[in-house]
Amino acid sequence: MRYFLEIVYDGTRFHGWQVQLNALSVQEVLDDCLSKVLRQQIDSTGSGRTDTGVHASQQFVHFDVEQELDTQQSVYRFNRLLPDDVVAKQLYLVPDDAHARFDALARTYHYHISLTPNPFKRFYAYHHSRPLDVEKMNEAAAILLKYEDFTTFSKVKGDTKHYRCDMYEAVWRQQGEELVFTVRANRFLRGMVRLIVGTLVDVGRGKLTVAQFEKVVASQDRRQSSGAAPAEGLYLAKVEYPEGILNLTPTLS
Repeated sequence: MRYFLEIVYDGTRFHGWQVQLNALSVQEVLDDCLSKVLRQQIDSTGSGRTDTGVHASQQFVHFDVEQELDTQQSVYRFNRLLPDDVVAKQLYLVPDDAHARFDALARTYHYHISLTPNPFKRFYAYHHSRPLDVEKMNEAAAILLKYEDFTTFSKVKGDTKHYRCDMYEAVWRQQGEELVFTVRANRFLRGMVRLIVGTLVDVGRGKLTVAQFEKVVASQDRRQSSGAAPAEGLYLAKVEYPEGILNLTPTLS
């Protein structure tokens, strides 16, 4: 039987989502917990990968088990064993062919920039002390919706077969003492959001004009993008699936 598990995590001490040698990952911690609680080897598949230091306010994984689970009791048992920086939210019985990564219709990321020094935000937002022209940043962000090829904002290494993404939203909003960038697309390339943010910040600082930003996007040249924004400001915020996938009701709950 296949289940989707919704989780949230503070990525500060993790070297990203994916299991890797000689470095602690969220997937490693989660799979270890699920395997112990369910008393069988669990190898989860995530809806997407987050890099070192990146957080998730919503992430989904799928995994298979032989028996039907009591969803509420299972979530309770998972959280008793998980560390404090990873929390299981909800467990869903799904069709056997449902896939956390390939069935996702859209993903939303948020990037937080702190406009004033705040010691409580040092691991959860990028502190930028210089003034930023948010209006120009939004003019530039709107340009992203005109393009499908985001080679400019991709890392060189990786197994990506193509660099096309359908982008649905890209906007900056001021929330109190923070600027929050919301970007929504069907898929994202490795490192894409942080490279976009870093380049948009250069627009806000006046290092790039809006017209120059568009030339950077259109160039499909990774060397034209600015440096990546720091990891601590980035959150995987929402993952969307077709209607019906998360609606199966387990008989035990």
